[in-house]
Amino acid sequence: MKKHILIVCQFFYPEPFRISDIAFEWVKRGYKVSVVTGLPNYPEGKVYPGYGLFKKRKEVINGVEVYRIPEIPRGKNKFGLVLNYLSFPFFGFFWNLFTKIEADEVFMLETSPMHQCKVGVAYAKKHKVPCYLYVQDLWPENLEMITGIHNPIIIKPIERMVRKIYKGCTHIWGSSPSFVEAIRKYVDTEEHDKVSFWAQYAEEFYEPRPKKDHKGFNVIFTGNIGVAQGLEILPEAAAIIRNEGIKDVRFTIVGDGRARHSFEESITRAGVWDLFEFTGRVKGTEVPDILATGDAAFLSFADDDLFSKTIPAKLQSYMACAMPIIASAKGETVRVIGEAECGLCSNIGDARALAMNIIKMRNMSATELRVMGENAYAYNKEHFSKKKLMDEIDEYMR
Repeated sequence: MKKHILIVCQFFYPEPFRISDIAFEWVKRGYKVSVVTGLPNYPEGKVYPGYGLFKKRKEVINGVEVYRIPEIPRGKNKFGLVLNYLSFPFFGFFWNLFTKIEADEVFMLETSPMHQCKVGVAYAKKHKVPCYLYVQDLWPENLEMITGIHNPIIIKPIERMVRKIYKGCTHIWGSSPSFVEAIRKYVDTEEHDKVSFWAQYAEEFYEPRPKKDHKGFNVIFTGNIGVAQGLEILPEAAAIIRNEGIKDVRFTIVGDGRARHSFEESITRAGVWDLFEFTGRVKGTEVPDILATGDAAFLSFADDDLFSKTIPAKLQSYMACAMPIIASAKGETVRVIGEAECGLCSNIGDARALAMNIIKMRNMSATELRVMGENAYAYNKEHFSKKKLMDEIDEYMR
């Protein structure tokens, strides 16, 4: 019989995080999997219908036993976000005191907040079992970027927390090669070998779909609309495209998030609402069909050095769907798109360069666009295959 894996992550299905797919895959591979998570409230900031302090606190999803500890929802402001960040480890402390789960190892997916990892490290220490961590958000860098706080009085304690969490882990994976180097700065030199690269993959439902008829040149963005995405550059680029006399470019925004209101305000300021369409939040399984209505997929980042180290999860999703990619990015994202020869990149914050790339791709032939999409699909299959990456983790855990 294979091991019992305890996943500790503040986010889980029905929230749109890939840790859910990893858990479901481990069940298929014969592991017993339990998950300790919070009340689902991402990204809207309010608890999903059907869940609550006295509703669906324990359930089984696709063979995974899910235990939900109390949690304060994210809300719509920074104060709510802080309370959310602190509430999970607070209630997790009491869960650790009384839980009867006996797992063989702990696996944690770290997207912000880093505080959630305290729960998994404490469990592993108490039960003397291995503790594994998959880092997808760098801390304290991510916290500094989102909040704008750089005061050492606040950041130094966060750094100490990060070092302590890393110290308590048996092995740590970073989601890009640059992440590995950044993580090692908080790990003792003699323990550098316990940090390695493990790429993200796209779920199996991300696959090419037959192209659907549509008018004009449609650029599609999917995912969270947050500060980190830096989407305000898109209305600026749209205004430049219009001023160049191009009238058939359209932008479809698929998703929702905390920064949607400010993004919409930037569209108003640019006077380009007629070029934008919002679908709202959709299920991940619906995304491939939506992408099939587009000519290119878009991703961008806020202007922060942190994002030069990031390979965003949506990049694998776009590539798995054989989409040509337009990016306002730098670093790892530019490297991947360049190696794959599957898109056009401009520097973060350079709206004119982005506009020119959109026009350039709009002027490409159907054959050129198809080749870009095929390149994306082939690169994804070679480097970001779900089976290959899950086999790697399987081998490590054995």
